[in-house]
This record gives sequence, C-alpha cells and structure tokens, in this order.
Amino acid sequence: MTSTPRKASWTVARCAQAAIAVAAVADAFRAAAVRDHYLHPTGASLHKSGIVSMIFAYLMALAIALFLVWLARSRGNAQALSPGVSLPSRGWTIGAWFIPVVNFFVPRQFVLDIGRASSASWEHKRDTTLVNLWWIAWIAHVAVLVAGGRVAPGSMTFLVMAQAFMIAAAVMLGLVIERVTALQQAALGATVQVAPPAQA
Repeated sequence: MTSTPRKASWTVARCAQAAIAVAAVADAFRAAAVRDHYLHPTGASLHKSGIVSMIFAYLMALAIALFLVWLARSRGNAQALSPGVSLPSRGWTIGAWFIPVVNFFVPRQFVLDIGRASSASWEHKRDTTLVNLWWIAWIAHVAVLVAGGRVAPGSMTFLVMAQAFMIAAAVMLGLVIERVTALQQAALGATVQVAPPAQA
C-alpha cells in the first residue's frame, strides 16, 4: 500500500476522551447524591438525586456513543493497514458491547486486535498491559457497584471504591484511545503496509 485516504480519528478521539472524563466526574456527583438520599430521604434529596442521575445518564450515553464511533473508525483504519488480519465486522465491534456476559470478555479482545493491527510499533507487553488495566478497572467498578448495592446500600466505603475504579478506568481508557490513535496516525503516514502482527 503506497498511500491511503484514511486519517487517524483524532477529532473523535479527543471528543471521546473529554466525554469519558466528564462522565466519570458526573458519576461521582451522582453516587454522592444517591447516597445522600438513601441516608436522608426527603423530597429535596429525591429531586436532587434524580436531576444529577439524569445528567449523568445523558453524559454517559454521549461518552459511550463517541467511544463506539472512535472504535469503529479505528477498526476501519486497522483493517486498511493490515488487510490480512482478521478483525470483527463493524457491527460486531459495536454490538458485542450490548450483549450480556459477552460484553465482559469480547470487547477487550477487540480493542487488543485493533491495536495490534494498527501498527508494527504496538508493544505487546506495555500496550497490552494498558488495555488490561483499563478493563480490570472497569470490571472492578461494575462489580463493586453491584456488590455495594446488595451488601451495604449507602456504604461510603463501597461508594469510594466504585468511584476510584471508575476514575481509574476513565484515565486508562483515555490513554488507550491516545495510544491507538497515535499508532494509526504514524502508520497511515507511512508508505509501507503494516505487517500482520504475531498472535500472542
């Protein structure tokens, strides 16, 4: 491949990173408002928790949408850079996130596959560890959130743990987006086709 009309998805990447960061902060306010209403239920606290939760839901939906747009575009770039590598279809790349149980395992592998196919500069140890840290933080956030709701609703300990994992996941995901987009920008500017990466 000597040239390509594709470009790294920097605009979408930056928008996704910003939306993810804002959603993570909004989640902390949401959790605090919900806990306050659980411990001191009043009409005012119910109204406040409802408003904050609604704002968070909108911000989270935006963050998810932007991330999936970035992921789909990155998948297209990776396929163009490494046509010999088997990557999931665009529909499956997005759809797997919404299938129960599947969404706890498959999307992580998709991100790894896209990263490896994006550039020969993908560093297995460092870059795979970055993706794994993001995924572990996200799964831990969900697990603590569910456990806290069942074992100790309103617990400050569970709330702090869940939000710490949420913020960590947001930071790690922002770094994953940055890394994959940077690799694609460098590879798309090259004149040599990316060789199919070795499978781990």
